[in-house]
Amino acid sequence: MEFTHVTSVLLGLVIILNILFATIVIFFERREASTTWAWLLVLYFLPVVGFILYLLFGTSLRHAHLFQWEDKKKIGIEEIIDNQMEELSTNHFPFRNASSSNYRDLIYMHLRNNDAVLTEDNQVDIFTEGKNKFDQLFKDIEAAENHIHIQYYIIQRDGLGKRFIEALTKKANEGVKVRLLYDELGSRGMTKRFFREFRQAGGRVEAFFPSKLKFINLRLNFRNHRKLVIIDGKVGYVGGFNVGDEYLGLNPKFGYWRDTHLRIKGSAVKAIQTRFILDWNQASKHHDITYQPHYFPIVKPQGNIDLQIVTSGPDSEWEQIKNGYIKLISSAKKSILIQTPYFIPDASLLDALRIASLSGLDVKIMIPNKPDHLFVYWATTFNAGQLLRAGAKIYIYDNGFIHAKMIVVDEEVSSVGTANIDVRSFKLNFEVNAFIYDEGMAETLTRIFYKDVEVCRQLTIEEFEKRSKWIRFKESIARLVSPIL
Repeated sequence: MEFTHVTSVLLGLVIILNILFATIVIFFERREASTTWAWLLVLYFLPVVGFILYLLFGTSLRHAHLFQWEDKKKIGIEEIIDNQMEELSTNHFPFRNASSSNYRDLIYMHLRNNDAVLTEDNQVDIFTEGKNKFDQLFKDIEAAENHIHIQYYIIQRDGLGKRFIEALTKKANEGVKVRLLYDELGSRGMTKRFFREFRQAGGRVEAFFPSKLKFINLRLNFRNHRKLVIIDGKVGYVGGFNVGDEYLGLNPKFGYWRDTHLRIKGSAVKAIQTRFILDWNQASKHHDITYQPHYFPIVKPQGNIDLQIVTSGPDSEWEQIKNGYIKLISSAKKSILIQTPYFIPDASLLDALRIASLSGLDVKIMIPNKPDHLFVYWATTFNAGQLLRAGAKIYIYDNGFIHAKMIVVDEEVSSVGTANIDVRSFKLNFEVNAFIYDEGMAETLTRIFYKDVEVCRQLTIEEFEKRSKWIRFKESIARLVSPIL
């Protein structure tokens, strides 16, 4: 009898909590209607599990002031931002690259809402294979003389991970200041023992949003998905590769790993450095970075590539990278090429692509042929199929797993970084992309895209319509919950 009474009380409590969370979702969070309905469905149909899922996934960080760095003004970035905004708004910006002027509005938007300074003196190398990327990264680490700043979402305790930490430990022993920031959930297999020798050598390690309870992290959302490396303030890396054997194509489940990563030399490295310092100081309890001139050395022009380093996260008022994608798509006159492992656009981005396709533009989207997250994959195939009817071409990558996050418009402008085309990247994760205003870079990325097409299978409307009822059912479930995936 007592057991029945306790059960009734607990069920009553769960119902009250569900009502409370539903009220929060509707009246206080001010979410989009699709997200609100998705959470209400979860809370209604899963009354016991729903409120636990909401605690883990549903809370918001909007307007939270997570990233503060008082010394930021010492870089002189505020004056540069003011000058560039003034020159852009009055059409007096002295563009060195004529094609960049065609994207004045996009540049201004990133500058005004994201403090993303336009730099015009960069050299950029593209890596599409893990071996080549890490070979070069290890060379840059070995050549470091002053400091190494590294941030990854995933660091595995496998062969590559061990080589990686050994290389950093060696440099720390040589007196180079080495800081390593990783996301605790992304690197959930990490242990303190893995970093023991590195710390003993003087290396610093921090975890982003660590667990307050052992084995339980209540912040399953709001993960730091950025991948950044800065060597001596002169060389910067940004892109899709994490650290682990699977990114070398050594995981039998995924096979060959196809990704896109950039190595940058030039003034843009200052923006990458600033982003790392902001993230590090948020995660660090006792070892905050203060401004030192050697973190922002004066460097000679390294090239003539124009780019902006753009970041986004759940603490921001604007979905800056998504807005950048939409602005790129809406500016297209001829073609749009997209590579993404997850394709779960919200209504605004899906409409932008649909309108571009219906307008006769050449819209091509490349997605994987295998899932690493089932619900996400079902939603990806469903959304891709919807664009077929509008005239877009969908390519299924059959040569392993494609993890690249890339968009090229009109073979003139491009974006490469960490942001996938999904709600998680646009709203929930902390991301970083390079928006590149250079025809040479766009043409190179276009050639890479079409080389990938050679190992793809094109999805046709006929094939899409022949999906089994079971597949359609799974897609329907994934579609319903896609706003909170």
